[in-house]
Amino acid sequence: MIRAAILAAALAVPALASAQVLDVQSVADDVWAIVGEKAQRSPANLANNATFGLVATADGAVLIDPGGSWKGAAALHDAIKSVTDRPVTHVINTGGQDHRWLGNGYWQAQGATVIASQAAVDDQQARASMQLSMLSQLIGDALAQTEPSFADVTFADSYALDVGGISFEIVHPGPAHTPGDSFVWVPAYDTVFTGDIVYVERILGVGDQSSITDWPASYLAMEATGATHVVPGHGAPTTLTHAHADTYDYLMNLRTEIGALIDAGGDIMAAPQVDQSAFAHLEQFEALAGRNAQTAFQQMEWE
Repeated sequence: MIRAAILAAALAVPALASAQVLDVQSVADDVWAIVGEKAQRSPANLANNATFGLVATADGAVLIDPGGSWKGAAALHDAIKSVTDRPVTHVINTGGQDHRWLGNGYWQAQGATVIASQAAVDDQQARASMQLSMLSQLIGDALAQTEPSFADVTFADSYALDVGGISFEIVHPGPAHTPGDSFVWVPAYDTVFTGDIVYVERILGVGDQSSITDWPASYLAMEATGATHVVPGHGAPTTLTHAHADTYDYLMNLRTEIGALIDAGGDIMAAPQVDQSAFAHLEQFEALAGRNAQTAFQQMEWE
């Protein structure tokens, strides 16, 4: 019996270590942000290097984003159990990035209904193989059991969900970090869950799948909620003022600097040298600022 107990404890250590990289923060009564690391995906964080959301209602809990792998979803489940015993009945995918959907299969196996914009599902299907290949390199064996699984319910522009008398307005305003990004507005709690439309504390990433053209307008559509509480896609719960500074202002600075470079006849090789210094305080600035500038140049020269 003693040996069995020791073995069970030893086997539990990796799960506990993974759970500990998720910081569950109260946003309002029955509303939480589950804040993951802002660094790269790793075996320790199970591809949960993002911020997730949770709302508990009388008829079950709604999870905003499922985790970046099957094991990442299970770690999220452990974090959820630390604050509520209500089952997760619905999971909302806010976009096409891996941590916004690759945990879907776990939650569907628990009986949850997954909801996403059709644009997000299209993006997920297009990039699934690439994302799984990337994750196999970054998290290794922690990717076990993870298979692509897509939303049960899809929508074009918006979707109204009611759970336990709480209304969730899911809005796909247009492309942002990914083509199918959505935000989730919960008026009863004056809270908006932004997915990757908003990054705070760390620099956002402008990738090939992103839209430097449409992202600012998508941000402003989210900001129009006037939410008191903002749960970003990366970083801790915050305010619209902080979200505006770290996301919208960064996007507009990048657009202004790259636009001036293009107007002056500059080329893509000069893009990393444009002035982004006002945002050098953001985490991962050195790693991403230059790449962001080059991707913005590639997109904006065809606007």
